[in-house]
Amino acid sequence: MSTTNVLDALVVGAGPAGIGTALALAAVDDLTFGVLERGRIGQTFLEWPAAQTFLTPSFTGNGFGATDLNAVHPETSPAFSLGVDYPTGPQYAKYLRSVAAYFRVPILDETDVTGVQRHDEGFEVQCARGPVLARTLVWAGGEFHQPNDPRLSGAGLCDAARTPQAWEDRDGRVLVIGGYESGVDIACHHVERGATVTVVDAQTPWDAGSGSDPSFRLAPRSRARFTAARETGRLHLIAADARRVTRDDDTWVTSLDNGTRVSADSRPIAATGYGPGLGPTEHLFHRRDDGWPEVDEDDQSTLTPDLFLSGPSLRHGGLKFCFVYKFRQRFAHVAGVIGRRLGKDVGALEAWRSAGMLTDDLSCCDVECAC
Repeated sequence: MSTTNVLDALVVGAGPAGIGTALALAAVDDLTFGVLERGRIGQTFLEWPAAQTFLTPSFTGNGFGATDLNAVHPETSPAFSLGVDYPTGPQYAKYLRSVAAYFRVPILDETDVTGVQRHDEGFEVQCARGPVLARTLVWAGGEFHQPNDPRLSGAGLCDAARTPQAWEDRDGRVLVIGGYESGVDIACHHVERGATVTVVDAQTPWDAGSGSDPSFRLAPRSRARFTAARETGRLHLIAADARRVTRDDDTWVTSLDNGTRVSADSRPIAATGYGPGLGPTEHLFHRRDDGWPEVDEDDQSTLTPDLFLSGPSLRHGGLKFCFVYKFRQRFAHVAGVIGRRLGKDVGALEAWRSAGMLTDDLSCCDVECAC
């Protein structure tokens, strides 16, 4: 990929959103594009703790019109290539590398983007290898590199759930701050290894039971593990928010907003979610009232024309696109919008629709299951 010629499209990020978008762009006739990646392909997944796995299962059903939930291209399947149903981070990174190599996706790795400027002709993207010019830009930087710090005094005494330290075996009492998917995941992990775990969250997200969308309730695998952990008698839940963490010799004490205190034998684990990870494009997006990037019906920034968002930070109304099988529905749509604006033939993208990987009518994404 050249850093001097003007590309039709540039994708930043070589995780599932970036690789998937690039593969869809490759289906557009006579379109020049490239991908920049801060580290290696699948870098976020290479940084996952060893014990962390996918929540959504992979299964090879492509021949029957059922594309693997974790695939980023209709003709691929992580379950087939890896031989596992719940990939670890490094395993999924291996899948992404194999897909990128097979389809010859033009990628510059070890190329951190440090600045993005909008010009009349497109974008100038600054990176260690010099400026890259592109008519359109797709930000697919992901969220994992922007964890939300817990809003409490003594936050520096906590381990973020994304770190290896948070997943190391712990004896005695463990405290997890945050009860959404990542909090329940790591809490169950420690219960399964013999610890006694307390999870605190005033929102009690573990009780969310309305609707069939796993973005708003525990995934089935998490629910099963959660139930098993509760049955051990070593998983305790408190409907309160943490306010302060202090250390007293070998004990960490967390004060809650209900006036109680919880003691733990190791540093509390902060499972308090992630930000949108916009990096140097942050100034090119408006924010919604809930803090997430505001995009139009084509996943384009409402502030900056020709800047698109791909990945788990994508929001449309009340819809969250925080699983691979969700945000991959928009790869081909964005590629089609870019291709049509540049006068290219986008007919090949209909193959993505036939495989169930192209959604351009968002009204069909909010349908509940009957039972």
